[in-house]
Amino acid sequence: MAHYAQLDENNVVLQVIVGVDEPYDGETIYAQTTGQVWKKTSYNTYAGEHLLGGIPFRKNYAGIGYTYDPDRDAFIPPKPGDGYVLDEQTCQWVE
Repeated sequence: MAHYAQLDENNVVLQVIVGVDEPYDGETIYAQTTGQVWKKTSYNTYAGEHLLGGIPFRKNYAGIGYTYDPDRDAFIPPKPGDGYVLDEQTCQWVE
């Protein structure tokens, strides 16, 4: 099953749903039916790695409050606090 993240006007994830799978284009289907932006996300992707050995997708599985960065084509978790910097390879925050 495919998962999709609904984004607000600032590319912050509002919700993640289980949705249509290939060969359907869920991003387009949900955008047309809701008028919102949706991005596909991979349940098995974390820190730029696919947990089952597949191809990682958008660096991280989206979660509520994550931000989608179109330049990196990645979901980035909320910054946990001051002193953290973004690891460009994993799109995770590190001290």
